[in-house]
Amino acid sequence: MTVLPDDGLPLAAEFPDATHEQWQRLVEGVLRKSGKEVSGAAAEDALSTTLEDGLRTRPLYTARDDAPDPGLPGFAPFVRGGRPEGNTAGGWDVRQRHATLADGAVLADLENGVTSLWLVVGEGGIPVSGVARALDGVYLDLAPVVLDAGRDVEAAAAELLRLYEERGVDPEAVRGNLGGDPLGYEARTGEAQDFAPFAALARRTAEQYPGLRTLTVDALPYHEAGGSAAQELGASLATGVAYLRELTEAGLTVEAACGQLEFRYAATADQFLTIAKLRAARRLWARVAEVSGAPGAGAQVQHAVTSPVMLTRRDPWVNMLRTTIATLAAGVGGADSVTVLPFDHALGLPDAFARRIARNTSTILVEESHLARVIDPAGGSWYVEQLTDELARAAWEFFRSIERDGGQAAVLRSGRIRTDLAATWAERSKKLAKRREPITGVSEFPFLAEKPVEREPAPEPPSGGLPRVRRDEAYEALRARSDAHLAATGSRPRIFLATLGSAAEFTARSTFAANLFQAGGIEPVTEGTFEDSGATEAVVCSSDAQYAEQAERTAESLKAAGARHVVLAGRGDYAGIDSYVFAGCDAVDVLSATLDRMGVS
Repeated sequence: MTVLPDDGLPLAAEFPDATHEQWQRLVEGVLRKSGKEVSGAAAEDALSTTLEDGLRTRPLYTARDDAPDPGLPGFAPFVRGGRPEGNTAGGWDVRQRHATLADGAVLADLENGVTSLWLVVGEGGIPVSGVARALDGVYLDLAPVVLDAGRDVEAAAAELLRLYEERGVDPEAVRGNLGGDPLGYEARTGEAQDFAPFAALARRTAEQYPGLRTLTVDALPYHEAGGSAAQELGASLATGVAYLRELTEAGLTVEAACGQLEFRYAATADQFLTIAKLRAARRLWARVAEVSGAPGAGAQVQHAVTSPVMLTRRDPWVNMLRTTIATLAAGVGGADSVTVLPFDHALGLPDAFARRIARNTSTILVEESHLARVIDPAGGSWYVEQLTDELARAAWEFFRSIERDGGQAAVLRSGRIRTDLAATWAERSKKLAKRREPITGVSEFPFLAEKPVEREPAPEPPSGGLPRVRRDEAYEALRARSDAHLAATGSRPRIFLATLGSAAEFTARSTFAANLFQAGGIEPVTEGTFEDSGATEAVVCSSDAQYAEQAERTAESLKAAGARHVVLAGRGDYAGIDSYVFAGCDAVDVLSATLDRMGVS
């Protein structure tokens, strides 16, 4: 009788263990077929991907990839979660954002899955006098309220606390955050705020409302200005440290000061980076609490918000997929609260359908996908643990550089943080322009016949500080030029696709070219002749073999028919061909130049 081993899978018991070196040799063989003669670690590096912040993701992670012990959930360094139970006690807090007094919207959210409210009050949001109306009918002892009031924090906080007292809410039952964030507001607007009122408010809430927090460390201004994950973490860490200093100088203990802070981070569709970011953030803040003398107070409370930077204005329905992935990542990463921005957020005020989809995203992940049944689902993944460690180290270095330059307030006022974020965004913009970072529905697979989604304009948010960027901004500018041309002439700018040979020979490149030019609002014409197309330019599409035989002759005939500019899909050097488009070319530059030649302003 065969005795099955106690360790390992019985089905694999009779097979020898594969080694890392054997896998590398297989990789070498594959790369050799593609013309790359590399071996050993170099072969593995050839399949690695370089990320921002100097991080690299490798194709294979094994038990050899050591990372620091993440500890246990609910215990320092809190990498695996700030609470022992994680989100298994009913899932994360589903927090919906409201910036207007839409009748019935707040109650509709609370009656259909939302568990806390995020109210934008004051400039760009609900007037302070409208807070009572916004919360009319809300059970304030059951639904936590988080304010985001900018320069009106004192007035908004006073109004909310008045409501608690007026409605007889037990101070022990009050939960939420008064939303003070003077450095975050300065990052948004360039206006400095005196911290004294925030310190006084924190002392009051610490004494009278033990479950209420006063300050939000909002990292979204740095994310929305184009910052990387490490820069977002480093800036939030520096902000949190600045608040700790102010609060302890005002008389609060380190433990009480930590208890007054909540951290807000962006969750993106890069799911593993988001998971690692939230885990790394907890580890870093635990270190700050430890060196501040309060290791037990280092469990960072996190509010994750689906990234506004990733939301597109064209084909906004795809945003539902992006926010689903981002929400999954936030939940797996251990966020305490998650806000799913509606898919039409970039277009204006969301409608009831968009708000419904937003809140149901969390409901599906928690109730149907059972995502909250496991504590730290990503824990133990060699890749996630390694990425968490590398990201934490990069963020810690950025934080230390801020501290060396005088702290978060100093780098905001000197312009250093703006310069750092701008440099990161410039590098990312190159990837977006070359479609190395594709945007589905915008830079890839655009749909020119799509009926525009229109929404009522949203209130203008505070500005004057760091910029707000979007992944789609360069392509949006191109599409806007095309839209204006359509409105003025009744048709979009066109380009004729001259295909050579059989469908098997030209389909790949004609599809590539059609997608490329549609990303700039240029309509590809594939039927009929150039003379009948209404186009002024043409792009030749086929195989390299066909190009060798026909490219020059085709270019000559197209120009004889009136083509002012002939493009070839691929690379080469052919007489009569004016420019080339290929995978990795600067699509934004190509499309902008094409629209210029076509007279599309």
